[in-house]
Amino acid sequence: MSTQSLSHVQKLFLKYQHILVFIAPVLFIATVFTAAPLPADAGTDYWLQYWWLFPVFVLGATIVNTVGISGSALFVPFLIFIFPIFAHPLEPATLVKVGLISEAFGLSSSSIAFIQYGLVDRRLALTIVGGAVPFVVGGALLSFIIPEVVFHTLLGIALLAAAYLLFKADLDHEEPGSHADSGQATAADGGTVNLPNDPGKLGPAGVRTDDNGTVTRVDREGGDYRYNRGGYLRRFANYSIGGTFQGLAGFGAGELGIISMLSTKVPVRVAIGTNHIVVALTAILASLVHVFGGGLVGGHSLSLASTPWNMVVFTVPATVLGGQIAPYVSNALDTDTIKNFVGVLFGVISLALFLMALGI
Repeated sequence: MSTQSLSHVQKLFLKYQHILVFIAPVLFIATVFTAAPLPADAGTDYWLQYWWLFPVFVLGATIVNTVGISGSALFVPFLIFIFPIFAHPLEPATLVKVGLISEAFGLSSSSIAFIQYGLVDRRLALTIVGGAVPFVVGGALLSFIIPEVVFHTLLGIALLAAAYLLFKADLDHEEPGSHADSGQATAADGGTVNLPNDPGKLGPAGVRTDDNGTVTRVDREGGDYRYNRGGYLRRFANYSIGGTFQGLAGFGAGELGIISMLSTKVPVRVAIGTNHIVVALTAILASLVHVFGGGLVGGHSLSLASTPWNMVVFTVPATVLGGQIAPYVSNALDTDTIKNFVGVLFGVISLALFLMALGI
């Protein structure tokens, strides 16, 4: 296939990505109905038992994808504290698995939406994911063998750290340059500079890396961003810790990832978009380990039959929908306000987890 043909296919995919993205949960639900190991008495009451999770997870997915953090950071505490009020308590490994499976679909949906906007540095994302893989796997395997009290304590510590990091992070969107009309941007000396324009992307979007490592990225709306990919070691340190918690509790990579990218001068919108790819891939990996990996460490084995399918058939499409909404909310609302709200919520939840661990 020629380069021109590949470019055409890519552009068509980005243009109609919302249709393709919504096919994924339909196929997932169809697979669950036809192939998943289900209880013998799985009838209409079984499948409709948790319908009310759909609006809850739409809202949660929209919030976390707008800020660029892990969905399980909200989903897991919700399943610990709120879900038992209306249903029944879940085992730690089970609730993490539900959160991760839902998050994997939601973040994948949102990642493609941010790629459509031209706000994802794929080279940066794949490098980070490669370094985080062993820590994600290790954290996921650890979740099978640690006591529930330790799990709640570590979860509280992770949320408290995430709250601090969110308050510290400046997520106000900087105003990008604009060349939507002329294809040019004003240079420092008053002249003009050419900006990349990739025919395989929507609008004037494109990306170019100069010989000195400076990246010039143009989004779908014509805004341009300049940065470099330096600071790999600092990001690796943050993502190794975050990856461990991502596997253990279902979140951590997103929160520490945003901080590490901003500290290495990656523009806010590019950092949020790129972080979606990182968290989506690590969530998918952690989900697979949580489903299949219990027996590898001598812990309890979570078979497919133990998955509450009547929950995930509602949470998966909900997070996909929230992931598609997030880029529009991110452009329309003050991200700093959402960030502060989530930070306060994390602080309250972490306190409740510490009290639970103490048996109070």
